[in-house]
Amino acid sequence: MNNEILVIDDNSDIRFLICNILEEKKFNVRSAANYDQAVSEIEKKLPDLAIIDIKLDKTDKDGIDLLKTIIKKDKSIPVIMISGHATVPTAVEAIRLGAYEFIEKGASFSADKLLNYVNRALETTTLKREKDVIENKLFHSFELVGNSNNISKIKKTIEKLSGTESRVLIYGPTGSGKELVARKIHKNSSRGKQPFVVLNAALLNENHYEKELFGQEFEDGNIAFGALERSNKGTLLIDEVSEIPLETQANVLRVLIDQKFKRINGKKDVNVNIRIISSTSKNLSELISMGKFREDLYHRLNVVPIELAPLNARTEDIPLLINYFKKKVSEINGVPEVDIDTNNSQLYTYSWPGNVRELRNLIERISIISANENKELTSKTLNDILSNSSNLISQNNLNLKTFNAPLKEAREQFEKEYLINQLKMNHGNISKTADYIGMERSALHRKLKSLGIKGLN
Repeated sequence: MNNEILVIDDNSDIRFLICNILEEKKFNVRSAANYDQAVSEIEKKLPDLAIIDIKLDKTDKDGIDLLKTIIKKDKSIPVIMISGHATVPTAVEAIRLGAYEFIEKGASFSADKLLNYVNRALETTTLKREKDVIENKLFHSFELVGNSNNISKIKKTIEKLSGTESRVLIYGPTGSGKELVARKIHKNSSRGKQPFVVLNAALLNENHYEKELFGQEFEDGNIAFGALERSNKGTLLIDEVSEIPLETQANVLRVLIDQKFKRINGKKDVNVNIRIISSTSKNLSELISMGKFREDLYHRLNVVPIELAPLNARTEDIPLLINYFKKKVSEINGVPEVDIDTNNSQLYTYSWPGNVRELRNLIERISIISANENKELTSKTLNDILSNSSNLISQNNLNLKTFNAPLKEAREQFEKEYLINQLKMNHGNISKTADYIGMERSALHRKLKSLGIKGLN
């Protein structure tokens, strides 16, 4: 279906010229000759792209007001502003408000330039929407996969949370699936059809926390909405909540208590109804003792704690995850399902520092570079990737843990890592591990206890 473009200009000659240029390229074109007509056309149906003259027939309303109207309805719609006598500040203001491009009507105006901007704007919008669809697929269609004790308990907790509004604090290392758990909690709740907004505190500039959370009001009346307002009636996930500065933590605590706040430069309270879920890869109790995290905020957030284990502590889930991800990668990327040997010992001895995310990325990488290859070639590629990663990690660990340690400690460290890897390879089965390494089962139990190695489930 051809894209629909709305052309708004009170100069009939210019309006006819632009419409003619676009119609020749098979675009569906609607037009408006004045402000009121434009509002009527926008209300009737939003276009795929709008071309708006800045100066229109109304003295109190102009093209900038129409730009604001469209952006407010759907900020993904590209808007190209045109003018024959606009000032540089006006052009800058249009771009700041969200216009895709600004074109002068003068001698430099050409059909090629206009079509170039139109095609680029539509292409950019299409790519962004496709990306949003993929990201939506990635999280909303992905399941929490695993039968380990850890994952089974979390699934039951999510079910119990479906009828509550309790705040949740999700603990877990990077890449373990904290955001996925938060999305599942949101989807299963009464807020499931309302917004789910993610604020990644670890990625923000330290000067931007207040603006990103609470929003800001400008002198010209424009508003930049913050994460709290955008998630109203829905759920806000504060990812890596430990990174929020102490002074901002106090303001977050006030929102949790009052469910209202003021925007930066705002005079009035903004009332919100939000469920807040937080996540962290750090030990908040330690940060509290160091004075880096507020204890009162911690208790408000930590109503229902959920702890995600690292992947290397639940290796029995690896075959399930591999089979799941290779199907998903095939669906999303349109590639054949890769044939992966889930009995490959390296999958269970590798440390997986990037956890489930690293495994998912590995499956995607293998799916692309090993397309149409047999299981043996695929296994070789997988082993090469894991060996290279493992060697780098092991070398770093060896330097850190053994070179500066006495012989006895170095030997114990080696024994500990060796036995942990053997247990992982045998999925935590003590009898199989004892047989493989040539030890009596009872002796292995004593050795594991002396080294402080507990069950891997």
